[in-house]
Amino acid sequence: MAIVMSVNAGSSSFKFQVFEMPEEKVLAQGNVERIGLENSIFGMKFDGNKIEEVCDIPDHGVAVQKIMDALVDNHIVNQLEDIQAIGHRMVHGGEYFDHSVLESEDAINKFIELTDLAPLHNPAGLLGYRSFKKALPNASHTFVFDTAFHQTMPKENYLYAIPYEYYEKDKVRRYGMHGTSHLYLTQRYAQITGKKLEDVNIVTCHLGNGGSITAVKNGKSFKTSMGFTPLAGIMMGTRCGDIDPAILVFLQKKYGYDYEEIDNLLNKKSGLLGVSGVSSDSRDVEAAAAQGNERAILAQKMFASRVIETVSGYIGLMGGADAIIFAGGIGENAWSYRKAICDGLSVFGVDVPDELNIGVRAKEAKLSSDNSKMEVWLLPTNEELVMARDAYKDLMENA
Repeated sequence: MAIVMSVNAGSSSFKFQVFEMPEEKVLAQGNVERIGLENSIFGMKFDGNKIEEVCDIPDHGVAVQKIMDALVDNHIVNQLEDIQAIGHRMVHGGEYFDHSVLESEDAINKFIELTDLAPLHNPAGLLGYRSFKKALPNASHTFVFDTAFHQTMPKENYLYAIPYEYYEKDKVRRYGMHGTSHLYLTQRYAQITGKKLEDVNIVTCHLGNGGSITAVKNGKSFKTSMGFTPLAGIMMGTRCGDIDPAILVFLQKKYGYDYEEIDNLLNKKSGLLGVSGVSSDSRDVEAAAAQGNERAILAQKMFASRVIETVSGYIGLMGGADAIIFAGGIGENAWSYRKAICDGLSVFGVDVPDELNIGVRAKEAKLSSDNSKMEVWLLPTNEELVMARDAYKDLMENA
């Protein structure tokens, strides 16, 4: 038995889970929010109990100490040395990493080199790693990359039709995100159905405030909707998704926007928020649509349309698929969005009866009927478990 943590560090936050491995039993999960800001928040759930407090947490080091103290004080671990391995979400691994790796100076240097590709996420991941490394110097630390799963895409599916020199010099290409989630969904589907991983051909839909869709062919990522950055692909909570790039030139010329204003417009003011004018939260948009708000209704239709278009294209690109998987905050909880998407895919023989879909939230369920030519599943994603598995694997291999 080993105690393993999974850690997701943001610029002002930590999310964590503690597992007993290899049983994969969750011992505790929690988060620290507003690190370095007033009224920082620490929360943790364990064994039916819940802790939540507002306190002073000026930096990530203090946040880690808060987590460590809580784990010991609540007898989740007897001492810090009981935590033998940690999986760290490191986000962007570029072309260097096609799988999780054990910490090393080489891995750290390559990760730092990739900062330009993820200027917000990579420094946060590194800060989180260093904070936990200081607190747990004897534990095994594994870097888990959001981009790794997508490194199996063939070149024709990840290159952009711009001068090739920008790929050669600057590595401008499709990388994708949410790879840890898409990997989990692929593995879980294989486990549920008894298929060999190499026989799995599915389309995984991670739909939340950020969303991406992946074509999984023979158990590997074949194409994914997010691109050089997470801005690409389907419409999201505040991100526009794929648009005509000439729009950027038009807006810059007409309004004199600089690159920061354009970036803010496309990343933080678009998507469901920009179209509906109501909110970036799909639940708020759904409520407004139910009250007859025309822009909210339009936003819902646009969202479903973009997903249908992408899923349809991926089915065609793969030459067919065995199943469509829904996950993420919207995919797992919003049956009306699932219904609109599945109705739009009926041309492929997708049949999802209302009685199998309506009201189903956040639990594993087969949503399609026996008559459906393609299975449809709701599988709650579990990126933290993948991180813990990879960390445990490295721990065992290097014991």
